[in-house]
Amino acid sequence: MCGIVAYIGQREAYPIVLKGLKRLEYRGYDSAGVALLNGELKVYKKKGKVAELEDFLSGKDTHSHIAIGHTRWATHGEPSDRNSHPHTSGNGKLAMIHNGIIENYAQLKQELLKKGHIFKSDTDTEVLIHFIEEIQASNQCGLEEALRIALKRVVGAYVIVLVDQDNPDTLIAARKGSPLVIGVGKGEHFLASDASPIVEYTKEVVYVNDYEIAIIKADELILKNISNERQTPYIQKLDIELAAIEKSGYDHFMLKEIFEQPQTIFDSLRGRLDAKRGTLTLGGIREHAALLSQAKRIIIVACGTSWHAGLVAEYMIEELCRIPVEVEYASEFRYRNPVVGEGDVIIAVSQSGETADTLVAIESAKQKGAIILGVCNVVGSSIARISDAGAYTHAGPEIGVASTKAFTAQLAVLCMIGLKVAQEKGSISQQRLQHLIDELDGIPDKVATVLKLNEQIRQVADKYKDARDFLYLGRGYNFPVALEGALKLKEISYIHAEGYPAAEMKHGPIALVDENLPVVFVATRDSYYEKVVSNIQEIKARKGKVIAVVTEGDQTIRGLADDIIEVPAADELVAPIVSVIPMQLLAYHIGVLKGFDVDKPRNLAKSVTVE
Repeated sequence: MCGIVAYIGQREAYPIVLKGLKRLEYRGYDSAGVALLNGELKVYKKKGKVAELEDFLSGKDTHSHIAIGHTRWATHGEPSDRNSHPHTSGNGKLAMIHNGIIENYAQLKQELLKKGHIFKSDTDTEVLIHFIEEIQASNQCGLEEALRIALKRVVGAYVIVLVDQDNPDTLIAARKGSPLVIGVGKGEHFLASDASPIVEYTKEVVYVNDYEIAIIKADELILKNISNERQTPYIQKLDIELAAIEKSGYDHFMLKEIFEQPQTIFDSLRGRLDAKRGTLTLGGIREHAALLSQAKRIIIVACGTSWHAGLVAEYMIEELCRIPVEVEYASEFRYRNPVVGEGDVIIAVSQSGETADTLVAIESAKQKGAIILGVCNVVGSSIARISDAGAYTHAGPEIGVASTKAFTAQLAVLCMIGLKVAQEKGSISQQRLQHLIDELDGIPDKVATVLKLNEQIRQVADKYKDARDFLYLGRGYNFPVALEGALKLKEISYIHAEGYPAAEMKHGPIALVDENLPVVFVATRDSYYEKVVSNIQEIKARKGKVIAVVTEGDQTIRGLADDIIEVPAADELVAPIVSVIPMQLLAYHIGVLKGFDVDKPRNLAKSVTVE
C-alpha cells in the first residue's frame, strides 16, 4: 500500500527521493516524509500529499547523499504529522520507513513500555524500530544483526529501510510479503516499492525476495537471508520507459490509461495471437497446457477489479473448455479452509502481482498440490515468481488508482488462456476457434471506436453527476461489466452504486427505482438481449432513468432509454472488453465534474499489500 523510496550515492539525494515519492503517491497519500543524513539525521514529515511536504521543506537545507522517503496509506493510527513516516528510535540515531503491517506490534509495545520506551505515534512501525534499538542495546550488536534478530520475532508483512547516523554510508533493507526493487547504478543505488521511481536513472534492478536483508552502500549491494547466508543478487533489465509513467498531456493518469487501451490490448495479444494463421502461442503456459486441459476444476482468486475479470473468465472458460470454474475473493478463500488438492488449477489474477490476500491464498493452495497460474502485469512480482506458470498482461505501468487498462488486458489474456486450453482439450471446433481469434484481433480497433464517444459520454455524465445512487445491470458476460461499472463510479465519484444481474432486479433492488435513480444497462446484442429489453421496460414503468450501452444500430432500446451509448458489435464472449469502456469514461467524467482527484480517490491505494 504505502510507497517507499531511498537513495545512496554521489548525487543530491533529496530531489531523487522527492520525485520518487511523487511517482509512488498512487500507493498512498495520507502523509509523506523523508529522512536525510548529512552529519546528523534530520527527519521531516507532513500530513497530506507529497506536495505539502515539498512546500514544508522549501528553503530548508536538504543537502545529503543518503535519504529515505515514504508516502503513507494509513493502517495503524490516523493520518497526522506524528503518525507519518519515517519513524525514529528513542535515541534519535535510527530512522525507518515501512510498508506493511506488524501484526504482533501490540505485544511488542507492551514489552518495550515496561523497559522505559516512550512512543510518539500510534503506529506499528515505531514499535518495530524501538524493538530493533532495544535488541541492539541489550545484545551489544550491530544494526544488521539486531534487525535479523527482530525479524525472527516479528509477525506480519513488511518492507523496511533503515538509515543509521552512526553508519552514514549504509542503508539496510528487509522484505517479507511487500515489494522491494533495488536499482543498480554506477556508484549509486535506488530503492523503491516498484520500478517507477528508478527507471529514470537505471534499467538494471534487483527484486528482493522474501526473508532477505539487503546491505546497501553506494558501490556495493550485499544480499543475505535471515539466517545470515549470502545470496547472489539477480540483476534484471526493466522493460518500461520513462514516458509510460508520465501524463503525456492528459489531465489525469486515469484518462491517459483509458485512452491507452487500444495499444495495451494490442500489446497483450502481440506475439501470442496470429489471426491470419489462426494460431495462439502462450509460452508461459505451454508446459502446463495438457495439465490445464485435464483439470478437475479451476479456481480463480482475485480482489476488486481483478475479481470482476475473473467472473468474465468463469463464463469464458466454462463455455470454451467445459471445466467447472469457481471465482473466489482471495481474502475469503485464504481463511475458509477451502477444499483444494492435486488436479486443481488456481488462477491468480492481480494487476500488481503483490496483492497480499491473493499471494497468501496461492501459497496455501500450492502447498496442497494445486497448479498455480499467475496473470499479472508487473514483471518480477511476487505472484509471478511463486506461480508454476502464467502470462503477463503487458499493460504497462498503471498509475491511476482505479484500474482501467489492466482490467481489459486481463480479459484479453484470460480469453486467450481459455481458447488455448479449449484447443488442447478439443472442446472447441476449428471454425469457432478461428472466429474468436478474429474477434479478439479486432478488439483494439473497436475500443478505439468507443473512445471517440468521449465527449458524448461526458455530456451524459454532466446530466447525472448529482445523482445520489446508481444501479448497474447486465446479464451473462455483461453482468461482471455492470459490477465493474458500479465499482468505478464508487471509487472515483463517491456516489453509491450497486451492480446486479438484471434478472435479480425484481428480487429486491427494484424497490429503489424512482424518477431520481439512474440505471445503467449493459445491453449489447447477445443471447440475453430480449430479456434485458424486458428489464429496461420494467425500469421505465417505474419512472427510472435508463442509460443503456447498446450495440451500434440498436433501434429497440433507443426508443426506451433516456440516453444510449453505442458500441461496435462483438461476439458476446469478448464483448465485455468493449462494453466496459463507457463504464470507465462515465465514472471518470462524473468524478472530474464533481471536482475530485480521480487519480487519487480518498481512502484508496493502488497496490493492496496488506490484509
